[in-house]
Parts: sequence; C-alpha cells; structure tokens
Amino acid sequence: MAGAKMIRDGIPLGKIAGVPIVLAYSWFLIAAFTVILFGPQLAKGYPTLGAGAYLVAFIYALLLLFSVLVHELAHALMAKAYHWPTQKIVLNLWGGHTQFENFTATPARSLLVAFAGPVANIVLAGLGWLLLNGLGVPQTLTAAVLSTLVNIFLWANLLIGGFNVLPGLPLDGGRLVESIVWKITGNQDKGTVAAGWAGRAIVILLVVAVVGIPLLTGAQPDTTNVLVVIFIGGFLWLGASGAITDSRMRLRLPLISAGRLSDRAVGVPADSSVAQLLSVAGPDLQQTIVLCSGEGRPTAIVDRGVLATVPAAVAGETPASAVARNLAEGAYVPQTASGQELVQYLAQLAGSEYAVIDQHGRVTGILTQEVVVAAITGRPDPRLSR
Repeated sequence: MAGAKMIRDGIPLGKIAGVPIVLAYSWFLIAAFTVILFGPQLAKGYPTLGAGAYLVAFIYALLLLFSVLVHELAHALMAKAYHWPTQKIVLNLWGGHTQFENFTATPARSLLVAFAGPVANIVLAGLGWLLLNGLGVPQTLTAAVLSTLVNIFLWANLLIGGFNVLPGLPLDGGRLVESIVWKITGNQDKGTVAAGWAGRAIVILLVVAVVGIPLLTGAQPDTTNVLVVIFIGGFLWLGASGAITDSRMRLRLPLISAGRLSDRAVGVPADSSVAQLLSVAGPDLQQTIVLCSGEGRPTAIVDRGVLATVPAAVAGETPASAVARNLAEGAYVPQTASGQELVQYLAQLAGSEYAVIDQHGRVTGILTQEVVVAAITGRPDPRLSR
C-alpha cells in the first residue's frame, strides 16, 4: 500500500541514507518552464548550438533538481541525527520538501534542521566556484557551454541558499522567527503564526521591489522578473497562509471540548412510547432526547419535528423509534474529551452526530461534526444561524 501511494505521489527514485526520494509529476512543469525560459537565451548566446540549446537548458533544470535534492537531504540527515523519522523527500513543482513523521522538537534543533538545507547549497556553490576556476578560459564551444552550466549552478545554489534564509515561512529562515517566538512564549504554534506573517511580508516586499519600484521610477517592470515573482510569490503566500491556518487550528484545540460544544440532551430508554417522549420534551418540545439501549448505550436521536406530528390519540401506542434517527454504531463521546484527543476520537467514528455522556454513562448532550469543525477552523458557530 505504501509503495502504491508513493507511485501516486510521483516517480520513486530509490532511497538515499534510508530516505525514499520521490520525483513528483509536477516537477516536469518547472522543467518545461526552465527550458522555455532559458532555451532561447542560450540559443542566442551560442547560435551554433541550434536546438541543442534547449537540451542544455534541460540539463540546467536537472542541475537545479540536484541542488534541491541535496538541500532536502541535508534537512533529512540533520533530522536523522536527532532521531526524527523522515518519511520521504518529494521533489516537485515548488522545488521540494522533506516530510517528517511525528517527533518532539526544540527551538534550537528545529533551527539547525532548517538551516542545514541552505548551508548545503552554499557548499555546492563553493564547489561550483572551485570547478569554474579550474576550467579556466573556455577555448571550445563544449568548454564554453560547460563553463556556463557550472556558472549557472554556482549562482543557482547561492540563490537557493540565500533566498531560503529569508526570515519567513515556508522558507527555512522562517524557522528562525518561529524559534525566537517559540522560545519566548513556550508555544511553537505561536511562533509558526509569526513566521507565517513574516513570509507574507516577504512576498509583499518582493512585489514592491520587482513591480512597484520600476513603476514609481517611470520604468517598465521586467517581464521575466514579474513572471518569476508571480511564481515564487504565489508559492510563498500559499505556504505562509497554510502555516498560519494550521497553527491557528492547533492553538484552538485546547479550548475545544465535547462538553462545552454540545447541546443539552437527556437519555430515555429506547423502548419508550411517543407519549413518554412528549412528557420529557416539555410543552414546546425544546428538550433534545437521545434513545438508549437496555445497556445504556445511545442508539438514536429523537426528531422533534416528527415528534410534533404524532396525533395525541396514538402517542401511547407509537414506539419512540418511529420518531428517531439512528446514530452510527458507537457514536458517543465522553464529555471530558477535548483537544486533539476529541478530534482523533471523532475521526474514528462514523456519522456526523454524537451523543455526549458523563462519567457515569448518562447522556448529557448532542455534539455535531459541523460544530466541532467550526470551532477548530474559527468559523462562526453554525447554531447561531439556525
């Protein structure tokens, strides 16, 4: 099953240091973009290459892929030193990412793992510089093309390393902001929210630098630079927004509990009659009623709309089950369940309605999936609009 999922994610490239490497299908889009963008430039610089200029541009895309792979491997190997399990490395449209399993981190270790990637790119840039100096002045077309590729490789790694240390998520440098706020507040999610906003600020500064400043000075923004900023800025904004949203959800989790989010309800035996339900529901049928089996397990919720339609003449003969909708098997939760425990518990249950029980097993309320989702995401309570 794991192998099939990896194939869906992309093309498995094997393992390095025990870490599976996957080439996402979306990478071919950035490869095509690279060829289309740099192919004509190379063809202009080296007219004798002809169509071979596009092959050289594709080699450049492969060099970028290699640089990103080394970057992500550095993250994975540093994490391995702290015994953080790495699930896989995915190389994709946006470059790549290292996917970790659950682990316990500290601000310092998180920072070291994050900065291992940019450091690896700076080392690659240094190796490129040494190789470029070793090549000397090219005397042939092949040597000139090779020199160009090494030069591009050098500057690409400087760019990848330098850009990634900018202090905002999803860039590695965002972990610096996260770690500082995490250390001060003692809460990683507060740090992640701050780093996410820093990431958004970086996008705004990029747009101002590439588009705003030329317009203010009466010049036309460079089309290539604008396209690059749209591509990179979109990725950064989505990543930063995702980090903010996820962390805010985790920050809300401790405030979420089954008892607090549920509507009050009472349990009655499932073998009751509608007449008995009417006496429990009250004159306005405001009381929510849950039917319970002989063992006390919640099995169904009485539909008050249907209950109101039963004629008084037959109420004593009509079984309670006739005016109730069944709960899914085992759809009841302790009223003390809260936070991540509650979310994981509900994720294992079928249906979207759950009875809430106290420590004695008595029904105290009804909890709905939409209310829990609204509480987690920060949306308005759906009960307020009813």
